[in-house]
Amino acid sequence: MIKFQFNKTALGELGKQLAMRTKALPTIKSKESALRSEVKKAKDRVAELQEQLDRTMREYDYMVQLWGEFDRSLITVREVKFGEQKIAGVEIPVLEDIQYEEKPYNLFSAPLWLADGMRILKELARLGVESEFYRRKMELLERARKKTTQKVNLYEKVQIPGYQEAIRKIKRFLEDEENLSKSSQKIVKSRLETEAAL
Repeated sequence: MIKFQFNKTALGELGKQLAMRTKALPTIKSKESALRSEVKKAKDRVAELQEQLDRTMREYDYMVQLWGEFDRSLITVREVKFGEQKIAGVEIPVLEDIQYEEKPYNLFSAPLWLADGMRILKELARLGVESEFYRRKMELLERARKKTTQKVNLYEKVQIPGYQEAIRKIKRFLEDEENLSKSSQKIVKSRLETEAAL
């Protein structure tokens, strides 16, 4: 509910507020559309990475007995580096690099498949990290999109119609006041003319 007074100052102020919101609405709608598109891209990427992860896991099912012998401490994710990017005015992290720490092992005494195991684990770790990253990115974008949608709805369905209605009421009031004033002046003039004629 918009509070206002029935005068020309309030009319001017409401006009400014209405113009500002009317001008901002297309920009906010564009932002919402861009965010919606980015949410879809991130969602698709999450699904794609999950599929890759599942497919990669299935490819190496035959090695399941060998994984029991594998020393998992030989490779770890040391650091995941992020940058930032603005998408429709929203700061979003960007996955820049995944760094691994590999412990040295003896090539002569280690099983032949160990090097392949290291490569496979790197790939699985990359897919897992990237999948989680895009899932979180999607959540951030979705939160920003929801806020933007709320703002679009607020402007479109509440504030703009509210300001328009308030302006209409003030204009009617001022017109009625002016008409009453003119009518009063005519009555007074008519009386004065009648009295002057007597």
